[in-house]
Amino acid sequence: MYALLRQLLLCLFWLWLPVSQAADSGWLRAADNDHASVRLRADAQQGRDTRLLLDVTLEKGWKTYWRSPGEGGIAPAINWNTPLEMNWRWPVPQRFEVAGITTQGYDGSVSFPITLSGPLPEKLAGILTLSTCSNVCILTDYPFTLDLREPADPHFSYDFSRAMGTLPLKEGLTSQLSAGFAAEKLTVTATREAGWQKPELFIDTLADTDFGKPVYRIDGQNLTATLPVSDGWGDAAPDLRGKTLSLVLADSGQAQESRVTVGEARASDAAFSLGWILLMALAGGLILNVMPCVLPVLAMKLGSIVQTSPTHRRSVRQQFVASAAGIVTSFLALALMMTVLRLSNQALGWGIQFQNPWFIGVMLLVMVGFSASLLGLFEIRLSSGISTFLATRGGKGLLGHFCQGAFATLLATPCTAPFLGTAVSVALVAPLSLLWGIFLVMGLGMSLPWLLIAAWPGLAQRLPRPGRWMNIVRIILGLMMLGSALWLASLLSVHIGQIPTRVLSAFLVTGLLLAMLWRWGWRTAWVSTAAVIVVLAVAFALLRSGGAGLAKDRIAWQPLSEQAITDALANNKRVFVDVTADWCVTCKANKYNVLLRDEVQKALSEPDVVALRGDWSRPSGTISQFLRVRQSAAVPFNQIYGPGLEQGRILPPLLDRDDLLQTLNNAKGK
Repeated sequence: MYALLRQLLLCLFWLWLPVSQAADSGWLRAADNDHASVRLRADAQQGRDTRLLLDVTLEKGWKTYWRSPGEGGIAPAINWNTPLEMNWRWPVPQRFEVAGITTQGYDGSVSFPITLSGPLPEKLAGILTLSTCSNVCILTDYPFTLDLREPADPHFSYDFSRAMGTLPLKEGLTSQLSAGFAAEKLTVTATREAGWQKPELFIDTLADTDFGKPVYRIDGQNLTATLPVSDGWGDAAPDLRGKTLSLVLADSGQAQESRVTVGEARASDAAFSLGWILLMALAGGLILNVMPCVLPVLAMKLGSIVQTSPTHRRSVRQQFVASAAGIVTSFLALALMMTVLRLSNQALGWGIQFQNPWFIGVMLLVMVGFSASLLGLFEIRLSSGISTFLATRGGKGLLGHFCQGAFATLLATPCTAPFLGTAVSVALVAPLSLLWGIFLVMGLGMSLPWLLIAAWPGLAQRLPRPGRWMNIVRIILGLMMLGSALWLASLLSVHIGQIPTRVLSAFLVTGLLLAMLWRWGWRTAWVSTAAVIVVLAVAFALLRSGGAGLAKDRIAWQPLSEQAITDALANNKRVFVDVTADWCVTCKANKYNVLLRDEVQKALSEPDVVALRGDWSRPSGTISQFLRVRQSAAVPFNQIYGPGLEQGRILPPLLDRDDLLQTLNNAKGK
């Protein structure tokens, strides 16, 4: 029995020995990583470089990396036992995106053609280090030995040639190629006479530089790819001007590897866009003064002026400068909050405080209190000691005016006007220095009317003199404030339900009317009741007229997810993405003016269209991540995908019906 076992082991040894000594490592697997198999083969010919082929096979769902992995991962590498001159060639990679992190690499099977130059030992030995990732990452070492005295695999030449065919070419794809850097962004422009279908750009990493996911814009034969650049820690990127980039540009099965020196970005691509963003931030802040959320605060400010006798120019100037300071300070406070959230990797979004029911409740109480005060139900009277303190140490009584500006800013955040939406989206994903600059410009834009009156106080003094008419104005302003309070109350329906919200709203209105009856008598109470009924009737009529025949949404909305987009595109379907929130005023405008229109409803209900909706009324990590990946942090957000728009096109914040329908039609492709 012992002799038989010894002979069997000897036969196995002789069967194993040729393989171990051949120019083929055989398929190697590691005990701690059964998701990958690797094989190395060599072909040494007299007087020529030695060809080496590294084959990697990965299980489904696993990937390895390109020479520049991107924002994560480690490129494959071989550590030879003796120093060798090696030329490792890299096939065209793919782009992967997991949890907002973009990487460049390969899945399935990939072969790397390698050449070794100079004199070589008869036996090559080394260790292949391979990083493979799925939901987790594994770094595996594969020791191997290759005997160059043995002949190569009969299929080696064919396999090596096929691997060489997966490499990018040196020319043939583009006729012009350039790169520019400005405003923390790299812009690569390329011209292809055959036009562009599905472009992909892969850039080799530079020292202390990280490149984000490219955003492509196709204009006929011209392609513009814009990439955010950082230093890897979220701070300002190093200046790339004058540096040489190595990149691979691919499209529809053809790829080209190029080297390009980075110059100044064209004004239309960077400098102009930055100036345009700042201009939009300034205009958006100015527009916020006439949004429904802010008008009641301005009305309260107006009420405080008309109830006083003509004041000294200096006093009026101080009041409005204090309000402007409150606005600017509040915007800077918002920038600080966003900075802290970004550094702590928390969810970001413009107006996300309205996702918190406690915040809404506190704001609701404040608005009701203001309304009751304007309706004359009570007055806040400070003691003589506190009044003296504020007058002497509180900036001559300017603290209240400062708080009015801060309060207006707090209410303005859900009224993201179209101009402001783009600026905010850029700010929340831009470098921190640009984020602070945009928020400062937005604050200056919103404070412009206050600064205008501060510069010419005579404008405020031209208001009518106090009189009995002021009581009517107080009631009107109080009802406006009450309307804003009811709007805030409606936001609670997401958290506490429709019925409790309606009961709460009815209680607030009834309570104020009864209080007016007790305070002012039947006549004033009836007048106020009639005014409330008229206002509600007009608002209801406007909604009905603006959405006549459109009240019912016939679109079969599905939950928003990245997987839903991927599945739809795999089935050659178009995708319409709508991210909205109950507290977003512009979202409501888009709904009634565009999405509920018959032609839009019909287009989004076609069999090849998948409509996905994400509701950001309450905190959602999934939606926050979805927006962050697309370099957005504000709602409304709309995007269209399809066979003709695989990269997707983001629509403007304020939807246009014709533009939406045209983009949806273009998404069909050929």
